[in-house]
Amino acid sequence: MVTFSPADPAFLEDPFPFYEMGRAMSPLRLDDQNMWLVFGYNDIAAILRDQATFSSDFNPARTAAEGNPSMLGTDPPLHTRLRSLVSQAFTPKMIDHWAPRIRQRAVELLEPVIETGQMDIVRDLAYPLPVMIIAELLGVPPEDREKFKEWSSIIIATLGAGIDGQDGSVEQPIIDEMAGYFSTIADERRAHPRDDLISGLVAAEVEGSKLNMDELIQMLVLLLVAGNETTTNLIGNAVQEFIAHPAELQRVIDDPSLLPSAIEEVLRFHSPVQATVRRATRPTEIHGKPIAQDHAVVTWLAAANRDPEIFPDPMRFDVARTPNKHLSFGLGIHFCIGAPLARMEARIALEELLARATSFSRTTEGPLPRVPTFIMRGVLTLPVAFARR
Repeated sequence: MVTFSPADPAFLEDPFPFYEMGRAMSPLRLDDQNMWLVFGYNDIAAILRDQATFSSDFNPARTAAEGNPSMLGTDPPLHTRLRSLVSQAFTPKMIDHWAPRIRQRAVELLEPVIETGQMDIVRDLAYPLPVMIIAELLGVPPEDREKFKEWSSIIIATLGAGIDGQDGSVEQPIIDEMAGYFSTIADERRAHPRDDLISGLVAAEVEGSKLNMDELIQMLVLLLVAGNETTTNLIGNAVQEFIAHPAELQRVIDDPSLLPSAIEEVLRFHSPVQATVRRATRPTEIHGKPIAQDHAVVTWLAAANRDPEIFPDPMRFDVARTPNKHLSFGLGIHFCIGAPLARMEARIALEELLARATSFSRTTEGPLPRVPTFIMRGVLTLPVAFARR
C-alpha cells in the first residue's frame, strides 16, 4: 500500500525514479483508493491486449440520457463500430496527402525566427503547427485555431483527474460551447460536403450505421485533442533530448535517415503519453496480487518503455535503437489512430528545423513549466538559442 500525488510538481518534473521503484514492486495499490499502478512492459502489454478483463469503459451502466462515450472509453462492439467509421475518413492515404501542406506550414513558422538565432520551440513551432494542421484537416476556419487550442488545453488539464482528489470534469459551459460549434459545422457539411475530415465523418457508413450527432461531437473532440497535444509534446520532447544528448543530435545531422528512428527513441525515452487507465471487469490478479472487479488499473507506458527486460541499456538515449517496441501509442484495439499523423508531423517539423539550425541550448535555467497532468508529458515553453546552418 502506497500514497501517491501525481499533481506534485516534483513528480511532474522527474517521474522516472518513481517508475524505477514501481517496476520492482509492481503492481502497487494506492492507499484508500480502488486503484492499482502497473509498471512492467509485459504486464502492461497483456493488460492492453485483454479488453475483456481490462475495460476502457468506466461507466458501463450509462443510460441513453447520459449520451455516448468517446471512442477511447468504449469496448467492442461499440468501439469496433466507432473505429470502423472514423477509419473510413481518417485514412493513411489522406494523411500522406497532407505531407506537402505540413511542410509548407513548418517552413512558414520557422523562416521568421531562424534569422534571430533564438526561438521558443513550443511557441514558435511545436504548438502552432499541429493546431494548424488538425484545424485545416477537419475543415474549420483559421480564425478558430486559438479556440481549438484553448479547448484542447482545458481537456488535457483534466486527464487523470480523480486521483489525488482532483476534479476531473470539464465545466458544462465549455462542453456546450464545443458541442454547439461542432454541431453547426457538421450540419453545414451534411448539406454542403467539402474535401475535409468533418465531411468524411458525416458521410462515413458501416453496414447502414452512421455516427449520430453525440458520437460525431465526441469523435471531433477526441481528434482535436489527440491531433495536437501529442504532437506538440513529441516535438518539444525531441528538442529537449537533442539538447541533453548533443552527440546523438550530431548523428542525426550527419545522417538524416536516422531521424525516423530518433523520433521512435524520443517516443520511448521521453513519452508524450505517460500512462493510460483501465477498469477490471472481473476479479483477477497480477503477480499474485488480487485485483477486484471495478478497480482501476493505471498502466505506466513510460515506465514500460524503460523496462530493462525489453530494452537493453534503457536509460541510454540512442537515435539508432532497434528494435524499439515502445508502447507510447498504446497497444491492441486502442492503438492510437493518429499515430501516423503524429509521426509525420514530428518528422517534417524536425527535418525543417534541423536543416536550418544546430547546436541548440536553453536560454533559461531551472525547471520549465509543464503540461499539468501526469497522463501527458511536455513543457509549455522551451526557449533555445542555436547556430544557423
